Amino acid sequence: MSTAPINVAILGAGRIAVQMARTLAGMAADPRYRDLVAPYAVAARDADRARAFADEYGFPVSHGSYEALCADPNVDLVYVATPHSLHGEQGAMCLEAGKATLVEKSFTANAAQARELLAVAERTGVLCTEAIWTRYMPSRAMIDEIVDAGVIGEVRSIGADLSYPTTHKARMTDPALAGGALLDVGVYPLNFIDMAMRGRAPERVASAYQPYPTGVDAQSCTTLFYGDVMATATSSMVTTGDRMGVIRGTEGYLVVENINNPQRINIYDKDHVRVTSRTVPEQITGYEYEVASAARALLDGAAECPEMPHADTLRIMELMDSIRGIWGLSYPFER
Repeated sequence: MSTAPINVAILGAGRIAVQMARTLAGMAADPRYRDLVAPYAVAARDADRARAFADEYGFPVSHGSYEALCADPNVDLVYVATPHSLHGEQGAMCLEAGKATLVEKSFTANAAQARELLAVAERTGVLCTEAIWTRYMPSRAMIDEIVDAGVIGEVRSIGADLSYPTTHKARMTDPALAGGALLDVGVYPLNFIDMAMRGRAPERVASAYQPYPTGVDAQSCTTLFYGDVMATATSSMVTTGDRMGVIRGTEGYLVVENINNPQRINIYDKDHVRVTSRTVPEQITGYEYEVASAARALLDGAAECPEMPHADTLRIMELMDSIRGIWGLSYPFER
């Protein structure tokens, strides 16, 4: 059984790894978290790069290979910070080594890989959870409370967008790395809608996309039908979007500023008058919630985190597969 503080390691040393490193450094200095988690190690395929990363962000240990990280007996929890196409293989490697695993979204490149990875987690009995931070943030409960209070009436429509120009990142345009907008930014609008619908599966899905010259999706629009509720998700890697999430009801609507990292929730009445506004709590980076949840689950001997159980991860992966199926888009390793 693991004991606190939980030693956290990062597998990968790219952009998202930097964000996690800053988060762990902040948690180590924060009285709310410093007895729970400790930044311990980072691994990269280049030993010098790993050492430089560790020195810059205050990790006492670095490894020049992912295998060495998995063999380190002092590692408790591994954050997988590599491209989507590698998550399944690398997540399984961590689990087989007995390391609890926090896998950056998208959990894997497709549902088949997700099932395989979750099967390894079940067989080994080791904690495995998806690191999609909005699922763990306090804003999720705040939105649910507003809707449950009946302030906006009966929910009938939902809209969510996340769009950033990101084609300058090589992995985003590379089909072999499961590039495209859907798995990187499109997953957030879909999760926003899924959370608003409390995990209810849509009865019908309609979608269209525009391809990037490399063949991956540049931008798309997806409409999901849930009985008398219609939800629309848009995402793009070639435009700047408003990042807004809107839940519309019979008596008003609420607007979430930035579904990727909610800052404020504004509530409007039928006359479009803002009746109240709620600000989310101050945070380190926003990543601390998923790390704390994984650490507590590990201490409790749990196999999954309550904020993002395996069933939710698999449902979103299956939904994204179905959307790509409508488009007729597959990745080279799927053919």
